This record gives sequence, C-alpha cells and structure tokens, in this order.
Amino acid sequence: MAELVTVPRLVTIIGATGGIGSALCDAYAARGDTVLRLARRTDPPLDLLSEPSIAAAAAWAAAHGPLDLVIDATGALSDDAHRPERSWRELDAGHMAWSFAINAIGPALLMKHFCPALPRTGRTVFATLSARVGSIGDNKLGGWYSYRASKAALNQLVHTASVELRRHNRDAVCIALHPGTVATPLSNPFAKAGLDTRPAAQAAADLVAVIDAVTPEDTGSFRDHHGAVIPW
Repeated sequence: MAELVTVPRLVTIIGATGGIGSALCDAYAARGDTVLRLARRTDPPLDLLSEPSIAAAAAWAAAHGPLDLVIDATGALSDDAHRPERSWRELDAGHMAWSFAINAIGPALLMKHFCPALPRTGRTVFATLSARVGSIGDNKLGGWYSYRASKAALNQLVHTASVELRRHNRDAVCIALHPGTVATPLSNPFAKAGLDTRPAAQAAADLVAVIDAVTPEDTGSFRDHHGAVIPW
C-alpha cells in the first residue's frame, strides 16, 4: 500500500448507529469531512433486509455530491434468537438464512445500489467490514458455521464486485476489512471466552488509516486493521 492519500470529501457510513459505525462517523467528522450517516433509524432509513430502502438511501447519498468513500459497517453474529454454532449438531436453516441475509445478501445489495453511484474518474473507495473468521485459509478452530460462511460469501462478493467496479472506474477500490475484535454489542457476549477486545474509537482510527492508504492495486483484497492481507 502507498502512503497517505488525499482525504475524502464526502464519506457515507452505513451502519452508522453501531459501535464501529458510530466511531467511524466521529473519526471522519473530526477530520472535517462531510459524513452521511445511514442506518435503520436514520432519515432516510436503510434496512439491509429491504432493497427499496437501500435504493432510496443510495439515491439520497448520491444527491449530496460525488461519493468519495462508502463504508459498510454492518454485520451480525448473534441476537436473542441466534447464537454461533459450536457443532454441526446446532446447524439450523433459519439461523443460516438470517446470517446470510445480514452479512452477505444485504451488503451485496449495498454494492448493487451504491457502486454504480461512485464517480467514474478519480480515487473512490467502497469498503465493507468482514471478519477474519470468514477466511477459509485461516480457519483452524471450526465452529461458528453460519457466521464464518456468510463472511466468506461476503469476501467473494467484494472480490467479484471489485472486478466490475474497475471497469466503471480504474481508480476505484472495493475492499473487505477485518476491524479486529472490538468492544461492541457484537463481540461483548463472547468477551468472557478470552477474546481480547479494543475500543471502537481505536478500531475506527486503524480502519481510517488503512482506507487512507489503499490504492487501486489493492482493490478486491481482504485486509486486517493493520493493512496486512488475510488469506481467503
């Protein structure tokens, strides 16, 4: 990756009310960038399970000017009805469908509606938050079937979209990023299992630095919060 590039002028954060999304909004706003915040409870709302809301939100964002940077900071590991599987005995079709809807299909629809709105010239970035556990090559522990598989699917979607986006703009970057284990509602239920977590503000600062540094040559890659490549 290259040295620091020009700071984007217009930043769109999807999942802006979540732990990492909110911290990213604060980080970019502190730099003086214009930040557009989108989530289920924003105006306009953006619901990953509603393609019309995604299309409307993308049109609203594009009306503000060239989309220099779009970050998808959404994702879900568990909720009251869904917990990560420890064994294949716990596999459930409904759980898997929920995980893919949030972690893969929703982000794919974001790419469908936001990527065509990116400028056709100049550096622009579409970044989505993936997870190291989505790496097939790095999977040594097993478990968490639905979450791992949905994030692996997301990685393939990002890589595929990067090929098409490059035809749209050769200077565009489409990238998947692992933020590390962050102290947010997503990871907090599992902190007692020995996971080392970092504050959301620190995770956001790390991600901003990586996004600043990526170049068109990095498009389609999967990187951690230090900018290192993660195996597929």
